[in-house]
Amino acid sequence: MDRLYKKLEEYGKSDYYPFHMPGHKRNMDSSAASFPFDRDITEIHGFDNLHHAEGVIRDAQEYAAQIYGTQRCFFSVNGSTAALLAAISACVDKGGKILMARNCHKAVYHGLYIRDLHPIYIYPHEDSRLGINGGISPSCVERYIEENQDIQAVLITSPTYDGVVSDVKSIARSVHKYGISLIVDEAHGAHFHFSDYFPVSAAELGADIVVQSFHKTLPALTQTAVLHVCSDRVNVGKIKRFMGIYQTSSPSYILMASMDACMDRMNHTTGKKMFAEFTSQLEKARQRLMKCGHIRLITPEMINSTGVYDFDRSKLLFSTVGTSINGTELHRRLRNEFHIEMEMEAEKYVLGIASVGDTKEGLDRLCKAIEYIDTQVETVQEKTEKNVSYAKMKAFMTISQAMDAPQKRFYLEESVGKISGEFAYLYPPGIPVIVPGEQITGQFVRNMRRYMEQGLELQGLSDSSNETICAVIDSPVKE
Repeated sequence: MDRLYKKLEEYGKSDYYPFHMPGHKRNMDSSAASFPFDRDITEIHGFDNLHHAEGVIRDAQEYAAQIYGTQRCFFSVNGSTAALLAAISACVDKGGKILMARNCHKAVYHGLYIRDLHPIYIYPHEDSRLGINGGISPSCVERYIEENQDIQAVLITSPTYDGVVSDVKSIARSVHKYGISLIVDEAHGAHFHFSDYFPVSAAELGADIVVQSFHKTLPALTQTAVLHVCSDRVNVGKIKRFMGIYQTSSPSYILMASMDACMDRMNHTTGKKMFAEFTSQLEKARQRLMKCGHIRLITPEMINSTGVYDFDRSKLLFSTVGTSINGTELHRRLRNEFHIEMEMEAEKYVLGIASVGDTKEGLDRLCKAIEYIDTQVETVQEKTEKNVSYAKMKAFMTISQAMDAPQKRFYLEESVGKISGEFAYLYPPGIPVIVPGEQITGQFVRNMRRYMEQGLELQGLSDSSNETICAVIDSPVKE
């Protein structure tokens, strides 16, 4: 069988002259920097077409499906974003209703806007001491569906950005009682399949569609993701249609070849050896980091929240609760003093992502940095104030109605009681703290001010200073 990445390598070394796109014409000297132009092609003879795959790309997608044990696998060169948009659009009619976890990624909310959907939210319980969300309760899922029998699909995120895994098998069982589909955003769990050290993938637990980002936790280029079709409940024709809509008509062969090469490596002896070595080194690092006296490596037992069914130990969360520094300061020190760039900073913790691409030296360097900073901080009395990041919000309009309605800009303190016309979210991970159509509350404004004081990155508001917010003018709320 031809491998896409090998065909690109061979083509790059050939004497074929390209009178076709891209404009660099595989000429390395045409750019001010060095890029893999020799392998960057368009849809030419022998290289198939992502949107009508019949050859080498079809084979690559079927190979990935075979590895994960799924019915179909679709490559996404627009990341998990395009795959999530396609999954939502294929499973829920325009204007329909979807049951979803409130801590879903912003891409899911954009899908609600595009399709003018009516969401029913399940709010995961939050450990206010650590600021970490738990999982989704299967019993809550079943109760919400029973109360809203016009729901057409359920969508949850598992694992979360922080590594919390829900009981997908039980949730799938509850969802399937009503003949609807379960979509799992497993963007951060593409590595689960390759080692028993990690939780079981949702693709093996009854989910109907599973979306994974290869680039997040596997050795693949940024922007690479897949959509797995795992059951006959999914309309494959609709998935193909919407993947074609939400992806570029000129997909990058370099990105697709990256996915193909990733699967080829992971499915062979070398990949298995890599994962065995990685998980061994990761566990040694975790045991070492757990000995720190002030900065705590967060474990599932520390998360005082419901629905924590399992935990992805490749997520390295360092709690600063009860210490003389906060998450922002720890993040800054790791970057400035040790040149270690972490994935995310939050109020009370910092997140690092370990993957099979890590080296023993890299993990050792992180351990030494945390151990040193741990000796520099002091224990302080914890604040009794309990802050909830994702407090329940009341919606008066759909996202589409609010975003398309006439709006006016208000200072945050003057906006309380009005209907938001835009999103606001912490990035990363990109989970909205307010959604268009929801009523702006005093708690939301206080949270925004607190985030800014902590130096956290807020996005979504059209005013990049985060001092004002656009609210709906003709509000259905009586002021």
